[in-house]
Amino acid sequence: MAKATSVFEKQAATYRGPREKLVPQMDRFYGMVPEAVRLASAAAGSGEGPLRVLDLGAGTGMLSAVVSESFPSASFTLFDFSPRMLEQARELLGEGSVVVSGDMYEGIPAGPWDAVISALAIHHMTDEGKRSVYESAFRELGPGGVFVNAEHVLGETPALQEHYARWHRWQAYEKGLTDAEWADTVERMSHDHLTPLSTQLGWLREIGFTDVDCLWKDHGFAVFFGRRS
Repeated sequence: MAKATSVFEKQAATYRGPREKLVPQMDRFYGMVPEAVRLASAAAGSGEGPLRVLDLGAGTGMLSAVVSESFPSASFTLFDFSPRMLEQARELLGEGSVVVSGDMYEGIPAGPWDAVISALAIHHMTDEGKRSVYESAFRELGPGGVFVNAEHVLGETPALQEHYARWHRWQAYEKGLTDAEWADTVERMSHDHLTPLSTQLGWLREIGFTDVDCLWKDHGFAVFFGRRS
C-alpha cells in the first residue's frame, strides 16, 4: 500500500476536479448512497441519537458531504490512509466530523454503526482485503445497519472489461478531461484490483448480509449494498 498511498498524497489537492469527469452520472452515482442508507432500520438515528455513519476510504469527504445533505443530524467518522485528504475533508464537513487515519488492511474503526459507506476506495484492495473489509463492516454494524459501496467494478467477462475501459476513456474525454489528467488517472488505476460485481454481491450474501442488491450500475461503476438484520 505504500506506493499507492504516496500517489494519493501527491494528488490530494487536485483529486476532486478530474473525478467529476471520470465518474459517469456522478450526481446519480453518489446520490444513490443516501437512498441505500435510508434502508437502515427505522430505529437507527431516531430517538436514540444521530445516525452514526462510518465513511471508509473517505478521501476529501465528498461522499459524506452528499450523505449529510440527506441526514443533516448524522454524525460522521471518516477513515482514510491519507492525512492530507482528511485535512480537506475536515474543511468540507466542519469540526463536527471525526477523521481517523488508518489502513483498511489493518481493520476499521469499531462500531456500532448505523451505516458504513464507501466510494471508489475499496477497489484498490486485493480480493482478500475487500472481503476482510466487508466482514469487518458486518461485525461493526448495529442491527438493521447498512453497508453501501459506490465502486469501480470489473466487467464480468474480458470482452466486457475491454469495452468498459474504452468507454471510460471516451466519456472522460467527452467531458473535457485533458491528456495530463488521463495520465494521472492511468497512474492511479495501475494500483487498482477490480473485482466483478457478481463476485462481491456473492461475498456479501455469504458473510450474512440480507437485502443484498445493486441499486445502480453504468458500465464499470456500480452502487451496491447489504443490510445486517
